[in-house]
Amino acid sequence: MFAGEITNLIYSYIYALGLLGLAELLYHKLDVPQFYTRKFVHISAGMWAVPTILLFYRWEVGVIPFASFIVVNYLLYRFRLAKSVDDERHTLGTVYFAAAITLVFALLWRRFEEVDYGPVALAGVMALTWGDALAAIGGKLFGRHTYTVFGNTRSFEGSAVMFVVSAAVIFAALTVLPGSFISPFATVLSSQQALLFALAAATLATLAEAITPAGLDNLTVPLVTSGVLWLLVRAVTVTV
Repeated sequence: MFAGEITNLIYSYIYALGLLGLAELLYHKLDVPQFYTRKFVHISAGMWAVPTILLFYRWEVGVIPFASFIVVNYLLYRFRLAKSVDDERHTLGTVYFAAAITLVFALLWRRFEEVDYGPVALAGVMALTWGDALAAIGGKLFGRHTYTVFGNTRSFEGSAVMFVVSAAVIFAALTVLPGSFISPFATVLSSQQALLFALAAATLATLAEAITPAGLDNLTVPLVTSGVLWLLVRAVTVTV
């Protein structure tokens, strides 16, 4: 392992532990409601995926922080060690969150190999990071019309936020990263292709979020999003 990679791993853990400490401070000292401290951590932790693909060159090293937090998050869940990220429904959502990011990056991100689906992996993570979190916030603040699928109640307003935000962040990942120094070997799409792919993936991500039991959507949203994008981008790559 290169010295630079070790340094970047240290940065990753400093960020993660600092984030958790800040969330605990907000919850215990400033009385920020648990719902919002959880979403703060959800978004901030997911956004570390962006520095990850910037700082690391090998996926085997880049996924180490996320992979290790599968265990850390389970311990936090099992022993209720961090109230700021506790789910009142007491689900394994934080464990699934770290596992999903680890999985999509491990399967798809190959920064300097001949075929790289790093933008696809990041798109799935961003749909989870921003789409899922803002859907919950939007539903809580503005949700007036609800529906129930398989015992899970969501609001149409929250699902609309999920679709719009997911489409936006997916489109950004598919247009900004491919061909850049971050993902030089990723397939470059036209704006029309990227938009169509983003809309298709956002639709399925919204459906996954709507029907998946509480907590598990942290797993299904990025896997469904990245999975459908992989199929679409691969089809374009093969036909070129």
